[in-house]
Formats: sequence, structure tokens, C-alpha cells
Amino acid sequence: MSTNPTTTEAPAPAVDPRLLVREAGFAGYVGEFKRKIKSGDLGSVPVVLGLILIGAIFQSLTGDFLNADNLTNITKWVAGPGLIAVGIVFVLLLGEIDLSLGSVAGVSAAIASVLSVRSGLNEWLAILIAIGAALAIGALHGFFFAKIGVPAFVVTLAGLLAWSGLQMYVLGDKGTVNVINDGVIANLDTYFLGDGDIAFTWAFAILGIVLFGAGQLLDSKRRSAAGLSARPMSEIGLRTGVIAVIALVSAYMLNQDRGLPLPLVIFLGIVVITDFVLRRTSYGRQIFAVGGGIEAARRAGINVAWVRISVFMISAGMAALGGLFIASQQGSADKLLGSGNVLMNSIAAAVIGGTSLFGGRGKTWSALLGILVIQSIITGLDLVHVNQAIQYMITGAVLLGAVVLDSVSRRTQKSSGRG
Repeated sequence: MSTNPTTTEAPAPAVDPRLLVREAGFAGYVGEFKRKIKSGDLGSVPVVLGLILIGAIFQSLTGDFLNADNLTNITKWVAGPGLIAVGIVFVLLLGEIDLSLGSVAGVSAAIASVLSVRSGLNEWLAILIAIGAALAIGALHGFFFAKIGVPAFVVTLAGLLAWSGLQMYVLGDKGTVNVINDGVIANLDTYFLGDGDIAFTWAFAILGIVLFGAGQLLDSKRRSAAGLSARPMSEIGLRTGVIAVIALVSAYMLNQDRGLPLPLVIFLGIVVITDFVLRRTSYGRQIFAVGGGIEAARRAGINVAWVRISVFMISAGMAALGGLFIASQQGSADKLLGSGNVLMNSIAAAVIGGTSLFGGRGKTWSALLGILVIQSIITGLDLVHVNQAIQYMITGAVLLGAVVLDSVSRRTQKSSGRG
């Protein structure tokens, strides 16, 4: 008596869900967007909507908020705290915090100004020494945190006090040093290759569009060659078109005033570079891995201590650059530089822009989006003559709202199986 052998069918190969979305066309993207919203994966949507709402409210109240000169000033003022926020993004990706960055910004500006003005040192060399001092400070913080085991909160809180004291000591009894007239630091707050030359603004916008489109095409080609899902040409064209509209409208508005601000160029350049480091290098993947789970990262062979120390060095270096831009805009380095709400605004910018306080999720573009929100609120409140006490309370409420949104988003993602 013969029996027929039981036949089993081979399991169907897994299909990348992004392929299904792209095959469905526009309806697929709409459905995917709804799914992400329901699961708490909000991305940059709240920030973009917030910027639109802020612009509409203050324009209706003042009639001047969307004027070219005001928007140009906003793009200049975001550079200092925005660069500090870029450093904070790196630290937050580890699930940690650095409370010393305002003081690091202040002491770095003080060192550069005192060496160049009072000691007569070459200004470029003075700047390099100041940035080097900031990197050493970051390494010290990282050492105590990663090697000794002192919580980052405690280490950087001690640093906040210590480096504020060093800042006052370096500046001396007068407490302030004016930057060199028409020097390197003073010229950080100028316009790219000349005041009022609109050609450079258009060239910068077009270059950005071309580089973005080329990057999208290269990424799609690379993924296709590796047998992975790749964006279709229609999606690449749509993304590039959106960036083109934003870039060209921004260029037009800036050219209605005095052209392309140098602080904006440098800030955008650093955001692009740091974004590449985080998303396209093994070092960046190690940062995300450590932020996602220390023990798992250690078992994967990652040098957790080095990653932590290096991240605190990067954050301190970004703070030094931010301090130099703040000194340039106010024309001096003084004992109050980096104090007040500078640190809080920078932390708020990183969180509002979409970087999680709990580690493992965020982009350096978060710093750009978040600081635009913060600076737009500050500028708008100044235009309607709201006193600083109310400004602090409103900024605090916005920060709390961003943290609550982050917490709710994480909880929703976990409940939907995506956390």
C-alpha cells in the first residue's frame, strides 16, 4: 500500500512594504501617510505646520513678520543657538543630555576674543585654540561619563558652573572684550561674498536643488543595484520639486533684502555634513546603536566608551562654533554670552524639531527646523512687544508640548508594534 508523500509549498518571499506603497502610486502614499499618523510616526509634520501657523499668526498681528528684512534677520539669528542645537542632537541620540553647552559657548568665545584682541594672536589661530579647548572640555565630560560612570546630567551640570567661572576669569575685571573690527569673528555676521549681490543667492539655491536631486538619483541607483527597494522617478521628481520651490522662494525673499547671509550658509553646510555622518557612515550607525541599547551595541563589538566620549566632543565643538557666531552678532564676548535662555532654546530646538529625548531617534535637520520655530516665536513676540518674562513662559510651554508629543508618539508606536 503506497502513500502519497505530503507536499509542502515553499513560503512566499517577503516583500518590502515600501514596494507595495510605491506600486500603488499616489493612493499608496496617502495610505502610508495615514498609517504613519495613526501609529504615532509624525515625522516633521507638526514642525512644518507649526511654522506655517506661527507665520500666519504674527503676520496677521503685525503685518511685518513676513517682510524680507525680518525673515533675513531670522536666518542670521538662528546660526548661534542652531549650531549648539546640532551638538545637542548628537547627545540626545545617546539618550543623554549636556547642560554645559551654553557655558562652553561662552568660554570658547572668551578665549578666542582675549587671545586675538588682548594678546595680539592671529585671529584664525585664536579661533582654532578656542575650538580645541572646547573639544578638550567635551572629552573631559565624556571621560567622566563613559569611563568613571558619573551620570551625564551631573557631569555637565558641574561643567555649566565650572566653565562659567572660567569664562569670567578669562575675560577679567572688565567682563567684556569687543571683537576685532572687520576681523574674522566680526565678519561671521555678514553676507556671503558681498552685501546685496543677489547672484550668489540664486546660485546657492540652484546648487542645492541640483545636489539634492543628484543625491536622490544616486541613492536610487545604488539601492536598485543591491536588489533593494528604490524610489521611482516620479517620487524623486516630486521630492526634488518640493525642495526646488522652498529653495527658490527662500532665495527670492532673501534677495528682496541684502542677499545670502553667511551664518545661514555655514549653518546649512554643517547640518548637511553632520546629517551625512549620522546616516551614511558606520560611526553614525554606531551612535544610533548605542542610543538604542548599550548592551546590544557592546555585544555587536562597538566601542561604547569611545562613541560616548566622541559625541560629547562633537557637542562641545558645535557649542564653540555657536558661541563665535553669537559673539559676532553682539560685537563682543562678555560674561553673559551663553547664559540666559541660550541653552534652553537650543535644547528646545532639538526636541521640537523631532529628536527624541529617549535616545535612538533624530536627525540634525531637527536642529534647523526646531530653531526656526523658536526664533520665529521670539521674533514675533518682540514685534508685538511682549516682555521677556512672557516669552520665557511661552517658549517653555512649546518645549513641554514637544516633549509630550514625543512621549505620546513613542507610546503609540509601541502599542502599534513599531516602538
